[in-house]
Amino acid sequence: MVPGYTASIIGQALSPPRFATYLHAAKGDADAALRLYEWSARMSSAAFELIAHVEVIMRNAIDRELSAHYRDHDRGIPWFLSEPPLDPESSRRIAEVRNRLRPQGRDSRPQLIAGLSFGFWVGMLGTKYEELWRSALRHAFPAGDGTRKQVAVLAEGVRKFRNRLAHHDSVLGLDIPFEVARVHSLAALFGPEVASWLRSLDRTDDIYRQRPVAAMDTVVIAARYAWPLYERQFAYVCQSGRWFRPIERIAFYADREVKGEVPRVVHRRDNVPWTEQHAALLAASADRNDRKVSAVIRASRGSRWNEGSYQVFLLTQPRSPDHRSLRGPIPHRLSGRGSAFTQRQRYVSLHSLETATTTDDL
Repeated sequence: MVPGYTASIIGQALSPPRFATYLHAAKGDADAALRLYEWSARMSSAAFELIAHVEVIMRNAIDRELSAHYRDHDRGIPWFLSEPPLDPESSRRIAEVRNRLRPQGRDSRPQLIAGLSFGFWVGMLGTKYEELWRSALRHAFPAGDGTRKQVAVLAEGVRKFRNRLAHHDSVLGLDIPFEVARVHSLAALFGPEVASWLRSLDRTDDIYRQRPVAAMDTVVIAARYAWPLYERQFAYVCQSGRWFRPIERIAFYADREVKGEVPRVVHRRDNVPWTEQHAALLAASADRNDRKVSAVIRASRGSRWNEGSYQVFLLTQPRSPDHRSLRGPIPHRLSGRGSAFTQRQRYVSLHSLETATTTDDL
């Protein structure tokens, strides 16, 4: 059945600048770009649903604990109209919501609590409320470790993710599994039942697997020796002149599995003399990459890499913002002579690595 529209016309309706992101990812194929756009919207919707539940639970938990701490029932004054706890900026936000709701006759306590932004509640976890955290706020997160920082870091990360989704931005460049895991980590601080309930609603994994277009942006390399070097130096070293397609990331195949860390390439350099003299020269440089290459030379000389010239890839560390960590290693189940997943290098998409159960899925 003819759908009654063309992808190019819909792309124009969405606006050329917005659609360009998807066209680029789909290598100019308008139909594929539109499918990718539709997938991105479904992905955003599923993730936003989870955040919305956590937002409601968090604001009610904070309200409940502050209400008890300031004895709202006995005093007849809600905590958010008391001095303390709120600083002038937070008080101003309260006043704005009250002024907005009052003409509608909706300025009740529940409506006011619901009318405050997620940013307001995340702000209540800031350093300026440290004393209030110790006396009251920590009780809103009974399954946490008791520290304000644990909750504040998670909540701020979720807030940033929420804002990106709320503005209908593309999620193509986001680490969706990581972001969703952070939402679940925040939910888990409210207790095991909240955590279980939210997971029962989560449809992000199924939608993430349905992504229609994924770039072959990662090279999987045979890494019997390369993986231990990465663990020590966060770098990959191979022979000079070795050719690679344009890639963003490197994955390591060793011990009959694709390892769970998929670092991004930070810097690439070919024909590097693997000598102590060159290492000393680079170590004295003001350039950070020079000094890092020097450290890699010195750490690897005398083991697998000796005199000569090599090609070096400097890679992200697990805690780097651009780094990707899979849920775990991807096992390779085939055995026998010549059955390794890759003898040299193999190209895959990051998305396929994130959704694979075994190497059969790659």
